[in-house]
Amino acid sequence: MTSRKRILKEMQELSNDANANISAGPVDDNNIFAWSATMIGPKDSPYEDGIFLLKINFPSNYPFKPPQITFDTKIFHPNISSSGSICLDILQSNWSPALTITKTLLSISSLLTDPNPDDPLDATAGRMYKNNREEFNNKAKEYTTQYAS
Repeated sequence: MTSRKRILKEMQELSNDANANISAGPVDDNNIFAWSATMIGPKDSPYEDGIFLLKINFPSNYPFKPPQITFDTKIFHPNISSSGSICLDILQSNWSPALTITKTLLSISSLLTDPNPDDPLDATAGRMYKNNREEFNNKAKEYTTQYAS
C-alpha cells in the first residue's frame, strides 16, 4: 500500500471515528501529506477545554516512518518544547506501522493528562511538575487560557 493510499484510508477512519476531542485532516486538497489537527484539552487536566492546534507532516515513506507532529498552540508541558516539539516514544524509536494517526493523536492527548517529567523537553515544566504540582497546574492553566481558547 502506498503512503498516499494509507493516509487516505486513515483520513476516512478518522472521519468515521466520532472522537469529539480530536479532529484532523489535510491543510489543503493539493497536499495529502500536510495536515492540521485540533485537540480539545482533556477533562480534569490543566488543559481542560483548551483548543490546541497541531501540525502533522507525513513522510513519503509513511507508515514505515512516523509522522512529524508539533503543537502550533503554545502549551506549558514537560514533554512539549517551547517550539511545539513533542517528546513521545511512538513519535521516535517506538514507532510501528501498525499505529494510525488516530491512535497517535490519542496518545498525545493522553500525554497531556499523564506527562513523563523524567524525560522532559521543557526542564522547567518537568521540575515544576515533580516538585510543585499546584504551581505547575496553575501555569499550565494560565497558558491554556492565554493561548488555547
